[in-house]
Amino acid sequence: MSKSKRLMEMIIAVNRKRRFTVKELAIEFDVSTRTILRDLQELSELGVPLYSEVGPHGGYRILQERLLPPIAFTEREAVAVFFAVQALRHYSSLPFETETSAMLNKFYNFMPEDVRNRIDQMRDRVDFVTPVRQAQSPHLSVLLDAAIRQIVLLVEYVSQRQRGMREIQPIGIFTQDGLWYCWAYCLLRKTYRVFRCDRFESAVPSDSQPLDLQHIDLGSKDQLTRSADDCVYFHAELSAEGVEACEAEPWSVPLLHVRSDGTGWLEGNVARKDISYFASYFVGLGREAAVQQPKELRTAIRQLLSDLMVRYMDKDAE
Repeated sequence: MSKSKRLMEMIIAVNRKRRFTVKELAIEFDVSTRTILRDLQELSELGVPLYSEVGPHGGYRILQERLLPPIAFTEREAVAVFFAVQALRHYSSLPFETETSAMLNKFYNFMPEDVRNRIDQMRDRVDFVTPVRQAQSPHLSVLLDAAIRQIVLLVEYVSQRQRGMREIQPIGIFTQDGLWYCWAYCLLRKTYRVFRCDRFESAVPSDSQPLDLQHIDLGSKDQLTRSADDCVYFHAELSAEGVEACEAEPWSVPLLHVRSDGTGWLEGNVARKDISYFASYFVGLGREAAVQQPKELRTAIRQLLSDLMVRYMDKDAE
């Protein structure tokens, strides 16, 4: 086995073992312990985070931040990585912002010049339009880690009405219209809630026992929301233009039905607490939508239109 191939396979081996001795590696790779020691020195110089321990139970262990083995990318695959990350460049906060920047720099610096030129051209010719938000969400990594590890967080949350401490068990995070949201089980309200990530003032692990939510993920959000006790039946007719508008809204897609002529309708259960949001949304759609039910939503739309009429009334005509 060539030295370069042995080093690559050794990176895989030490990542898998996490703790090992020189003798174990010497037997596995069928070389002397002296050769293994030289190889481990080279791996350390390459950036593999190795830590040696002395004593009768000593050996080597790899630190928490592991390195992946080298991966060969084709030119198109490498460009595709930049293309994917390009979609995130307008977000003021990302779960792995520092790591993303470091990864791109590594990619870019080791690219041939012609590939770098191609990437530079792509940066100015492809964009993913996302509203630029000033809101910062510094706890995205903590929220995502809690969702993966299924742990409860003690958070300080600032809503439109109040600030307070509560315990939540995150299910996942998602982004919409340039803002980050966390869907979580709220131990205070004993129900699932959506939280604005930029409104978390703090987020630290709690000592509370987590619920068994391994079977729940972001794909369950719409189904659980529509089956909640505080929901109302909803139906709205849509023109073809209204259908196109609703196709761009994540909340409406599970409720959307399209006819062969391009028109359609929205039907299903929606949260009663979101009535004011839906009123504003359907006023914005104007003639392209007609809400049939519930009565609470129709009443909210009429009240909103009445308030707008007062606001834009010509004072000279009074």
